[in-house]
Amino acid sequence: MTAPAIRGWCPGAHRPMASGDGLILRVRPPFLGLTPCQARGLAEAATAFGDGWVELTNRANLQLRAVREDQLATVQETLELLGLIDADPSYEGRRNIVVDPLSESAPEIATTLAEGLRAKEFEPLPSKFGFVVDPGPERRLAGVSGDIRIEADGARLIVRCDGLGEGRAADGAREAAALALDLARWFIRSGGVGADGRGRMARHTERGGPPSAELMGEARPNPAAESPRTGAQHGGLLVGVAFGRMSAGDLMQLAACGSAAFRVTPWRMVFLPDFERIDPLDGAVGLLTDPSDRFLNVHACTGAPGCPQASVETRAVAAALAPSLSDGLNLHVSGCAKGCAHPRAADITLVGRDGRFDLVRRGAPWDDPVRRGVDPLRVADFFGD
Repeated sequence: MTAPAIRGWCPGAHRPMASGDGLILRVRPPFLGLTPCQARGLAEAATAFGDGWVELTNRANLQLRAVREDQLATVQETLELLGLIDADPSYEGRRNIVVDPLSESAPEIATTLAEGLRAKEFEPLPSKFGFVVDPGPERRLAGVSGDIRIEADGARLIVRCDGLGEGRAADGAREAAALALDLARWFIRSGGVGADGRGRMARHTERGGPPSAELMGEARPNPAAESPRTGAQHGGLLVGVAFGRMSAGDLMQLAACGSAAFRVTPWRMVFLPDFERIDPLDGAVGLLTDPSDRFLNVHACTGAPGCPQASVETRAVAAALAPSLSDGLNLHVSGCAKGCAHPRAADITLVGRDGRFDLVRRGAPWDDPVRRGVDPLRVADFFGD
């Protein structure tokens, strides 16, 4: 079996990534959410230039797929008109900030941090180096990867390096953002970026030691929250997206539902703040509002033929197995051992290999399987073993 290729970088709107079905463009939405106009424009772009679908990533971004090379400039111009792409490609690449979509204070913190990242001194940051803004009484983004984390200890903000259990307290949003930028400077100066341009904070502190004393602290972050579920909560409506893949039609329906904006989440959901009506979404095939819907517990990547790393179709298999999934269990159907859709353990994981599936119990795609080489047509026979 050929090991899946590790790209080491993520696509952007300025720097798309080639895949089996064309170019992938990743859009970083505004921290306060997409307006109905932006959502309609993105849906139209997905139909005109892509495969008619918009994907939600586990870093709360949006992706267009199957864009042709000769249409790239037109797509970029469209995104610019919508206010969904930055004029500076370098800045767009390092504005890698995931914000708690249910928090009212997080957008202000993230905006201040993003402005600071415009400085040229941060250009060396690796493309996968990211920030997490999670300032609530419970950490809703505890499972989201990030190198520098702005969180809370009680009601006070703290800034913490990923991999370290404690951080330094900050007095308000501006000081928290400034401290996060100081940690990024330290990461660059102290050799956190390798010769290949890669580097992660947790690995750097493990190998080279923690930052200097003035950047450290003894504040411990608030406990992690339970996984969010769909439905009315936090003064708004959480809507699930099956497999994190929304049709242009469903996106149009979201744009027309009456909400002033919607925020993309890292949980394959969108959040409609100050909006709790479900009826405007009736008829949207891929939008999930029932918190007991089994599709909320099923993860599947693009699979073949869209992804050149995959040798199996994934979403059709996942959709066929979802109804038989027992309550409380989760399923991950991965096209290869990278596990892009769910890079962690699941109760049941199917991993594509040479046109067949390996079956992993209570593990990640790279863990040892209990069965190998299962024919895709016979997966259901072993699903309940």
